[in-house]
Amino acid sequence: MKIFISIFFIITISYAKVYYAKVEPFELREISSNISGLVVYADENLIGKRLADKPYIKIDSEIDQKDLKSVKEKLVYIKSIIEMNEAVLVNLEESLSKKRENYKKIEPLKVKSSVEKDREFYDLITSENLYLSTRKEIQNLKIEISNLKLREAQLERNISDKNLTAQNFILYEILVKAGQVVGVATPLAKVADDSKALLTIYLDEQDVLNAKKSTLYIDGEKSPYKISRLLNIADSKNISKYMAQIIIESPKLFSKLVKVELKDE
Repeated sequence: MKIFISIFFIITISYAKVYYAKVEPFELREISSNISGLVVYADENLIGKRLADKPYIKIDSEIDQKDLKSVKEKLVYIKSIIEMNEAVLVNLEESLSKKRENYKKIEPLKVKSSVEKDREFYDLITSENLYLSTRKEIQNLKIEISNLKLREAQLERNISDKNLTAQNFILYEILVKAGQVVGVATPLAKVADDSKALLTIYLDEQDVLNAKKSTLYIDGEKSPYKISRLLNIADSKNISKYMAQIIIESPKLFSKLVKVELKDE
């Protein structure tokens, strides 16, 4: 009788440590729009295929492209103007230096009338103002360049956001059609990272404490894997269960159900 009770207890404990999980991609990512616009291209032929650097969705960016071209041209022109102004500034600085020296020489001379001295003084002030004005113009142009570079970066970001790529991901689903107008946060597609796979199980309370030390058997076969992630807070949907995840190598087929056993060895 004692032997029967012991066997029954072992079987019951062993059964309590058996769980089932669906083999899922390591990450299933929903892509939402960062920008508003008209969808001009959505290639549904790529669904189920590994993506490269070619866009699988395009949002109209014609105006952004033209605006970007204009901004780049303005940057070239303004930089050219700054270069010319800086050359003028060098000449003004040399001229101003000589006028200061001349004024210092004639200012104490009694043979020069006050009218002549005033004329030299006003000429000096005019030259100094022109020098300062040129410096100010250069600074303003540099501020304009800074603003244009920010605009350039924004436009490049907009164009990039309107050409969706997800290199090395699998295109799982496209959620929009060509001709559809989308706004910010509109779901566009789902892509999957199948470089690894993820098993999610919900452990009973008695299995949680030693879960990370347990040996994992998958479909009856001893595996090299360990619990990768473990929450010590009960799941909101699976009451009194604790979510654990196991990262495994990518299989040939996803979404199949596997049996996971936790054994203390």
